[in-house]
Amino acid sequence: MSYQVLARKYRPKSFETLVGQEHVVRALTHALEQQRLHHAYLFTGTRGVGKTTLSRILAKSFNCEKGITSTPCGVCDACTAIDAGRFVDYIEMDAASNRGVDEMASLLEQAIYAPSNARFKVYMIDEVHMLTNHAFNAMLKTLEEPPEHVKFILATTDPQKIPVTVLSRCLQFNLKQMPPGHIVGHLENILGQELIEFEQPALRLLAQGAHGSMRDALSLTDQAIAYAAGKVSLDAVQGMLGALDQSYLIRLLDALAVNDGKALLEVADEMATRSLSYKAALQDLGTLIHQIAIAQMVPSAVGDDLPEREHVLRLATVFAKEEIQLFYQIAVHGRNELSLAPDEYAGFSMTLLRMLAFRPIEGGALSSLGGGDGGSSGQTFNRASSSPPSAAATPARSSNSPSSAALSVTNVAKAAVAPAMPAAAVAQRAPAAPEVSSKPMSPAMAALAAARAASAASGKNVHGKPAAAAPVAESAAAPMPVAPAPVPALAKPESAASAPLLAEKKASPAPLQTAVERDLRRSPSMPEMEPVGMDDMPPPWDEALFESPQSNVAPSRALEPVPMQVEAPPAVEEMKAPEPVVVDRTLWHGPVVELGWDGNWPDLAASLPLRGVAQQLAQQSELIHCKQEGNQFIFDLRVPLATLLSAGSVDKLCAALSERFSKNIRIETKIGAVELTANAKAIADREVRQKHAEQAIQQDSFVQTLMREFGAVIVTGSVRPV
Repeated sequence: MSYQVLARKYRPKSFETLVGQEHVVRALTHALEQQRLHHAYLFTGTRGVGKTTLSRILAKSFNCEKGITSTPCGVCDACTAIDAGRFVDYIEMDAASNRGVDEMASLLEQAIYAPSNARFKVYMIDEVHMLTNHAFNAMLKTLEEPPEHVKFILATTDPQKIPVTVLSRCLQFNLKQMPPGHIVGHLENILGQELIEFEQPALRLLAQGAHGSMRDALSLTDQAIAYAAGKVSLDAVQGMLGALDQSYLIRLLDALAVNDGKALLEVADEMATRSLSYKAALQDLGTLIHQIAIAQMVPSAVGDDLPEREHVLRLATVFAKEEIQLFYQIAVHGRNELSLAPDEYAGFSMTLLRMLAFRPIEGGALSSLGGGDGGSSGQTFNRASSSPPSAAATPARSSNSPSSAALSVTNVAKAAVAPAMPAAAVAQRAPAAPEVSSKPMSPAMAALAAARAASAASGKNVHGKPAAAAPVAESAAAPMPVAPAPVPALAKPESAASAPLLAEKKASPAPLQTAVERDLRRSPSMPEMEPVGMDDMPPPWDEALFESPQSNVAPSRALEPVPMQVEAPPAVEEMKAPEPVVVDRTLWHGPVVELGWDGNWPDLAASLPLRGVAQQLAQQSELIHCKQEGNQFIFDLRVPLATLLSAGSVDKLCAALSERFSKNIRIETKIGAVELTANAKAIADREVRQKHAEQAIQQDSFVQTLMREFGAVIVTGSVRPV
């Protein structure tokens, strides 16, 4: 007898031996036990997950000689014939090669005849999504109401290409991909029956290479048996699959733990020497980092059969949780960007260097690669000891930023009268950021603060006198913004006698101070500022030179000091909020006897035979009043948009109303917000009908049975009222 491959030899022949599809087995078993047989079944899933196997088991359950059962005997003529593929009434059709309407018509013509020696005639259509649209349309009627002796079983790997008209006629079961643990257990059972030696890590590697397909796993196992001459070993499987030795990845993470950039590049060079795939290396690195993250968060979830279990648990204690999450993200993005790199070596090594460069260390700084012989220190980021940077460590704002000019006048005055600080204290306080007032500052106050700061920095006060030593500490702690240009004064006629005096005034900073004080009196933002009195200004105050704008004295008298008067902010009680605008919402209610109309404008507007803009005008307007003047009736309408009154829409609405009532109708319009319209009423009615439809489908007994027994769910938004 010729050799039979493992995938065919060990194909499951009953629901009990099927692996990894418990949810489907449970639903089909209950349906068979309760004799709730559907006429069409649809199995979806990737290749090698058991679609054809399930269809054969289901066909045996239908036609077993002991009756319809969930446990076919497997020894009767029907069961053995179905397993051998020679049962007359079980027809398997490949839709990829029989996809036309003629093949489907021929199949449906034979479906009307009773089965030869079976209870049901079962049609299994594989890769049904390959059928043409005409073929789908040809089978719709038979698929919806087939003869009692016909059962359809459809299988596909791409259910998105199947029309919804076909999906709605079938019971759909989604087959999941096989977990690696299920594949490893199944391979152990098969190799034990075949008396073939194996290594557990080799089976896990085969399960990973199968990517969820049991048939692929068995095919790879056949190949591994032939490759290793009868023994499935880890080295043989790695050589056959071209898999990466995990020791390279562990060495990479060990070098990353001590910030050794030279060791990282050495491992990358060794991989290049052996021509290993860098894309596969990044994929396996992401898997290894994922296992380390599981070991950190849920240590009990790490399997005992994991080959690298000891290294995974050790690395989980070396790295912080934040670092592992960062490394995983870098590895995933590095694999996606590998095709964009100049070459695979550059992309792989750049990903490793990125992990090294962005690895956080103690204090929140970033580690550096160093000179290649050891990199930087090996201090790692400790989550328990990490904290947000304090305010003292925050860098000071630039002096030319907008917020740096908003220093409060109170802080400047305190700095002016503060006692002198020792040099050590000044140096110690220098890095601190300047205190910024939370209140907004008017341009005039900002200019005044800038002028005082500039004068203090130059060693003189705003009056040209030597300044005290106290403001030095404040100026050293935070540089003040540069003073803006002086406000130009109004032009005045100058006489020859007053020219020297005016020149002396222009040379001093007093005109700037005077202009600023004028702005302070007019500034609208003064109610939000703290009043500045005579005591707040730096001494000596009695020598200040202010020019009074109301002064009419001679120029020699204009140099007398004038006390600054600051107007008090207005009382809060005087600032009244604007009264709300009252909108007239009076609408028409009641019948119009002369027109024989009940007065319901939304229903009337919806029933008028209008189209286009005129229809929108009728349905989006509301009736304010309806009155009669002589033999003419006036409809006063409120319209939300002026554009609805264009294109002769008012005349068309008038004509429709005149034809409706056989009276002379005139329409008057005004623009405003509307509420009681035909459009609003239609939206409200639709919402009510939608709510009733959703409640009806939720309370339906058949739908509740499907949800309870088969795990069905109602797709949100799919319910529509009829």
